[in-house]
Amino acid sequence: MQTFERLGRTLHFRIDGPREGAVVVLANSLGTDMRVWDAMLSHMPTGLRYLRLDKPGHGLSDAPSGHLKMDELVDDVAALCDAQGITRAMFVGLSIGGMIGQGVASKRPDLLRGLVLMDTAAKIGTPDMWQTRIDAITKDGIGAMAAPILERWFTEEFRNGPEFPLWRNMLLRTDVIGYTACCAAIAGADLTESTAALTLPVMAMAGDQDGSTPPDLVRATADLCGAQFHLIANAGHLPCVEQPAQTAALISDFIDRTPL
Repeated sequence: MQTFERLGRTLHFRIDGPREGAVVVLANSLGTDMRVWDAMLSHMPTGLRYLRLDKPGHGLSDAPSGHLKMDELVDDVAALCDAQGITRAMFVGLSIGGMIGQGVASKRPDLLRGLVLMDTAAKIGTPDMWQTRIDAITKDGIGAMAAPILERWFTEEFRNGPEFPLWRNMLLRTDVIGYTACCAAIAGADLTESTAALTLPVMAMAGDQDGSTPPDLVRATADLCGAQFHLIANAGHLPCVEQPAQTAALISDFIDRTPL
């Protein structure tokens, strides 16, 4: 296991691939850990170097002491990249991971050569909506809201399949403080202005049945920064899980077309 100490917290990360390979940073969604990328990575090129990081309170990373701001999550990624000597990486961000990627691209453009926005937006929901979720989960736990969350994450076909209970377990076992802290980070983030000013190559994609960040929302963010947009059929909020081969093909092609 690989760990990174920051602000008194131990964060878990993993690097796979040859040391000389071009770096791809993968940032996962709210309520998931780095395993969300496993199926997709089996379809990705082997010559690349993949960096994955568990957000605070997700996976094996320590939970924060209280609510987080998006800038703190951005700074976690930037500090880890600096510690690993990483520059000119391709950043692939899913949901809140995509918001983190937008922040890194704006705040530390030296770290990235391209950005993939997967089922994410410059602004997701409203502060009131997120506060309602924070209050409910703080009071009754993640299980109280698991069913509607999972309906937004996955298509009906996937929810009736053999893997679904494992993803439900991943969500339910997420630290409540870590989950709500990241909800607060999303609630306080409006990246519209900074994302519109991005100049690096960007590609966006969304599952056609995503109930968390619907395709039109993702497409609107793509339009903000002049990104090509792809709709992935038969997928919800996590196309890297439901359609790993198609998702990997789109990302691989974008990587090939983006200069080092």
